[in-house]
Amino acid sequence: MERPPGLSVRLKLTLSYAGFLVVAGALLLAAVWVFLLRYVPEVIVTEPVSGPGGPLSFVPNRSDLIRAFTPKAAIAMGFLLVFGLVGGWILAGSMLAPLTRITNATRRAAAGSLSHRIQLEGRNDEFRELADAFDAMLAQLDAHVAEQQRFAANASHELRTPLAITQTLLDVARKDPDADPRELVERLHFVNARAIDLTEALLVLSRASQRSFTREPVDLSLVAEEVAETLLPLAEAHGIAIETSGDVATTFGSHALLLQMVTNLVHNAIVHNLPDGGVVRVHTTVGPSAVVLTVENTGDPLSPQVVATLLEPFQRGTQRIRGDHAGVGLGLAIVDSIARAHEGAVSLRPRPDGGLVVAAQLPVAPAIPG
Repeated sequence: MERPPGLSVRLKLTLSYAGFLVVAGALLLAAVWVFLLRYVPEVIVTEPVSGPGGPLSFVPNRSDLIRAFTPKAAIAMGFLLVFGLVGGWILAGSMLAPLTRITNATRRAAAGSLSHRIQLEGRNDEFRELADAFDAMLAQLDAHVAEQQRFAANASHELRTPLAITQTLLDVARKDPDADPRELVERLHFVNARAIDLTEALLVLSRASQRSFTREPVDLSLVAEEVAETLLPLAEAHGIAIETSGDVATTFGSHALLLQMVTNLVHNAIVHNLPDGGVVRVHTTVGPSAVVLTVENTGDPLSPQVVATLLEPFQRGTQRIRGDHAGVGLGLAIVDSIARAHEGAVSLRPRPDGGLVVAAQLPVAPAIPG
């Protein structure tokens, strides 16, 4: 929005300093008049008085003092005005120098450069707090933009794959009119279902990243039991046993998102497991300031290097995946995003005998006054 030009802050401060000095000088002169000059008589009757240097016959009256004092007072007021303008300009420039650096950094950020930092030196004051807050904001924006760019690139690559498969199937069907349409429909249905799963996972991940949800007390032990009951048929179909245990672990957050987090953990633990006789253990514990949900599963041995990448989007730990439950590679990425949205964290470590242990640590729900 266009605004009319105005005085700079530096000039305003300079005029303020100079005006303050002039007003202070004027008050000082007024004090001299009120408490000194006005008590001097206008007419003084003098008599010869003998002194060490001879007779004294002249005593200055009020007019004489005013005539002698006025030029000196005018010179002093002029000096105060010049001193206030020059000194105020220098002092205001020194004080506003950090603000200039912050303004330059803001302009660079507006131009798209988020890697620049102010890094203001000196002791802690209002400008230092503003600069540090601005640096922290730039760091968060830089990390967020980098994450979004990387995620958008991965997502576009993953979404292009089902679209390309669909196009290939349609091209083959168009070139071979005698092909069985039921086989084409079945393949298209599978590809479309994978694309829908990917889109829904992306929406959940975006919702968790934006933290646009209502918070309420949620007992993770009850959520774990609900998820275990829901996924029990899938586990039994593949010979996997689900064991739940632990204490009441109440955190504060979105029940829907935390349910999605636990569902993803248990589902991953089922589909990345042994062919038969595998086990999934879900355990909840409560600490002084955090609740921990641990999901442990048997399975193929995993190296620490592979485990370190599993929280990244579209990463898969093993090639053995149960039938049509391959997923889209966003399960643990969604878990990590939901945990961070609840001011928590997720840690992963491989089991010595094969498989994975995932621990989601979330803040304890604040006590409700009774």
